[in-house]
Amino acid sequence: MRHLAIEFAALGQAALVDIGPPPPLGPGQVLLETLYSGVTNGTERHALMADYGYGGGFPSRHGYQHVCRVAAVGEEVDSVQAGQVVFHGQYVGHRGWHMIGSDLAASLTIRLPDGLPLDACALLGVAGVAHRAVRRTRVRAGQRVWVVGLGPVGICGAMCAKAAGAVVTASDLVEARLQAARRCGMDRVVDAGADDAWDQIAAAGPFDVIFDGSGYERLFHDVFVRRLLAHGGAIAAIAVRGEARFPWAMLHTTEASIEVSCHFGLEDLAALIDHLQAGRISLEPIVSHRLPVDAAPGLYAQMRDTPRALYGVVFDWSLPLQAGAVLACGS
Repeated sequence: MRHLAIEFAALGQAALVDIGPPPPLGPGQVLLETLYSGVTNGTERHALMADYGYGGGFPSRHGYQHVCRVAAVGEEVDSVQAGQVVFHGQYVGHRGWHMIGSDLAASLTIRLPDGLPLDACALLGVAGVAHRAVRRTRVRAGQRVWVVGLGPVGICGAMCAKAAGAVVTASDLVEARLQAARRCGMDRVVDAGADDAWDQIAAAGPFDVIFDGSGYERLFHDVFVRRLLAHGGAIAAIAVRGEARFPWAMLHTTEASIEVSCHFGLEDLAALIDHLQAGRISLEPIVSHRLPVDAAPGLYAQMRDTPRALYGVVFDWSLPLQAGAVLACGS
């Protein structure tokens, strides 16, 4: 079991800290050992760079996607057994162990069935945010959905909409993300940098749901002037913005709505596990980096400087600490 955590030590800088061993296990407690943890590209970069009010000072710890093995259970615990594997979704940052109560739901913890790719399941948190957005915008079979921006949340939103039976158009500027969308079976994949990109998008619309995973500042304006939102439709405004502006007539003339979803619950995780088992979605195509945890300082430097080079990043906590890795002390 690793006694480490990843900490944002200063603006744009990440470090490993020693959190020590877990305390003695008490009655009704469960000790989890981290196997994999997934990076939340948008949220963690905002916190790393103190964007949009994220962070709240340094040092700080961020992240909410852990795949763990149950290392031990205390007396009176019957909700889980030692050796079982779970997804743990509390916002506690990347760390090697967790102490939770026996009420798994209270800590956003859910059992993972056998046969799932555990490293890819470390992205169930961002997939959960996407799934909740698809639910909130009421995506149904046969509807036309446009996903703008295919980062981890965007591509998961596209897969969830496709699993719901929608006809999905996906667009981005990054070729690796476009390739992932093609592998995931999107109906139309548009290079947003192409000269005829707007023509391609318009040909697939108007859209019942527009999923914004990009934060493109003029998106609402372009949706309005190009008449891309269908009557009664919805925009899922998922990407973080400092300020959002939209033409009032965009909603008034279409009786449409804007929804915001930045969280997930156990019902989202359960639905995603069902999709994974049935093969309706797959998280493996978006895993771009599998790294030892001591690669974190370099990974976050890359996130700071060239964030588009990263996609689905997973830390493998079973890999040994490399010689020369620098640790700080922390609790």
